[in-house]
Amino acid sequence: MRRRLTPAALLLPLALLLTACGGNSAASTGGDTDGTGSLTINVGDQKGGSEAILRAAGELENLDYKIKWSTFTSGPPLLEAVNAKAVDIGGVGNTPPVFAAGAGSKIKVVSAWHGTSKGDALLVPDDSKLTKPQDLKGRSIAVAQGSSAHYQLVASLEAAGLRLADVKVKYLQPADALAAFTSGKVDAWAVWDPYTSQILQTGQGRVLTTGEGVTNGLTFQVAAPGALGDKKKAAAIRDYLDRLRRATAWVHDHQEEWAKVWAKDTGLPYEVALASVRRTNSTRISVAVDRPLVASEQKIADAFTELKLIPRKVDFADFVDTRFNGDLPASTTPARASTGS
Repeated sequence: MRRRLTPAALLLPLALLLTACGGNSAASTGGDTDGTGSLTINVGDQKGGSEAILRAAGELENLDYKIKWSTFTSGPPLLEAVNAKAVDIGGVGNTPPVFAAGAGSKIKVVSAWHGTSKGDALLVPDDSKLTKPQDLKGRSIAVAQGSSAHYQLVASLEAAGLRLADVKVKYLQPADALAAFTSGKVDAWAVWDPYTSQILQTGQGRVLTTGEGVTNGLTFQVAAPGALGDKKKAAAIRDYLDRLRRATAWVHDHQEEWAKVWAKDTGLPYEVALASVRRTNSTRISVAVDRPLVASEQKIADAFTELKLIPRKVDFADFVDTRFNGDLPASTTPARASTGS
């Protein structure tokens, strides 16, 4: 028999939807980061995200502007806030900008990180008879609609010679999908870290396939065009991105330290947080918003347009701003090696 998770473990905080996620979760407003000067930038974040990394790495010190944090439980409502000019900049995964672009939102991708896709997985229970992606035909799969896992599912099925119509898709946010998966109500679950690490660390399932080689492993900071058009805010955004890049690099060299902070901030068990850091979070490198990146995101947009899941053709090049690239490496630069299992 499969070992069941305790109710507390089943109910990981909804805020753990992180930068990968989709859905229609609501937002709540956070507090100010102390700084000097009269300028304030409004930053959208997710629990255990940018603010936590910046603070742990010491990158919120000596600011000459203030940061007003707004905490969101998912990418789409964060981008809705960017579109509404309530947020100047915020972090999301590779798929929410495609859906926002499809809705005609006023957004600009201004920076990117490339990591491995090993934490983006199609999971099955330990006792499942499914052994390869082709076995998913006719099976039920839980996934968060509009999330990076949604595209990973589409791409993984395509790689296996299947279509989305060949499986029974159950659109569930992670908390509900976790319960459905562990109770046997779905045959598989398409999800990202730290949920992948949670399932593996607790012996609740195994990986059928990952997004490695089929998805781009990108995450983004997305800004409001109005903020970019304000010289003072644009300068503060540049400084903010520089700090975030340094903090992300800090995670790679301080994995245990970051896992402790992340676990405390989110309520994750330390062992799950560390596994996720080693498998996924520590692999990210800052890369340029360049033509290969646009082409990769265009592929995602075209896939969802063909599936009629976004309402119109998207030209993703219209939704990027390359002014902050500097001398960053190409978006195709290999991610850091994962130290997880």
